[in-house]
Amino acid sequence: MSAAKTDFNDRLLSLGLARVAEQAALASASLVGRGDEKAADQAAVNAMREQLNLLDIAGVVVIGEGERDEAPMLFIGEEVGTGSGPGVDIALDPLEGTTLTAKDMPNALTVIAMGPRGSMLHAPDVYMDKLAVGPGLPEGVVNLDMSPRERVEALAKAKGCKPADITVCILERPRHEAMIAEVRETGASIRLITDGDVAGVMHCAESEVTGIDMYMGQGGAPEGVLAAAALKCMGGQIFGRLLFRNDDERGRAAKAGITDLNRVYGRDEMVTADVIFAATGVTGGSLLPRIKREPGWVETTTLLMRSKTGSVRRMSYRTPTWPHDEA
Repeated sequence: MSAAKTDFNDRLLSLGLARVAEQAALASASLVGRGDEKAADQAAVNAMREQLNLLDIAGVVVIGEGERDEAPMLFIGEEVGTGSGPGVDIALDPLEGTTLTAKDMPNALTVIAMGPRGSMLHAPDVYMDKLAVGPGLPEGVVNLDMSPRERVEALAKAKGCKPADITVCILERPRHEAMIAEVRETGASIRLITDGDVAGVMHCAESEVTGIDMYMGQGGAPEGVLAAAALKCMGGQIFGRLLFRNDDERGRAAKAGITDLNRVYGRDEMVTADVIFAATGVTGGSLLPRIKREPGWVETTTLLMRSKTGSVRRMSYRTPTWPHDEA
């Protein structure tokens, strides 16, 4: 049987995916707070690639570290796995929050999602305007055509609360200054993040834990697809519209097979089939604790989710560190 025709067995593959996220986190652990973003990212990339190549899959990286000429490994289009087993799409960010890792700031994660071949949007490496809310709300309660004020007011109405009770997560960037001002005018509060908008979107799905009700703003399009994979498992809505600043970026869209440059993608258009998703905490935060080191041991916590069953697992992994690792 050809690889592409083999069924995507999400249950069997899920533990292997958790291992991929864990090993990438462990590889970057020794670089937390060391001020070297590139070294931390490269360590996570190397470990993630090594682990992916042990899985019995015919995998293609559709969301990766950039184009082939920009990324030494795990570039978009790279084939991973043993080549036997199901054909799968893989979306990954070996270290989401390289700056967070280098500065030992919260919410750095290793993130990976996997679905059947052809199930994920091949988002080019451009910006995406994003808007996300958690589960249990009417479909389309907010949308990208609304102003920031209208979004806050619509969400508050749907939740049966005041705008002042809503908290919005926004990436702290100069391009968002007007949006931030308009949200604050409604009385809503804002949690500004410096990096890591996959985690930012995921926070919406567990608002009772994280205190965040909505995510909005412009960030990387690849991260938008990863966030959609997470919400496919956790529940919630995300909308994304690709943004193009120049002809080079429009060319990237054409190369990725995107013809409608103004299209708004919903969650189930970015990720069209059942997906598995794993994320391991590196520096810790409201979603996952940090990697713990103690003499002779290291421990990680991984979030492992399957959209098919709606299952969400938090898994601890504890392993000995050998003497040569303690340097």
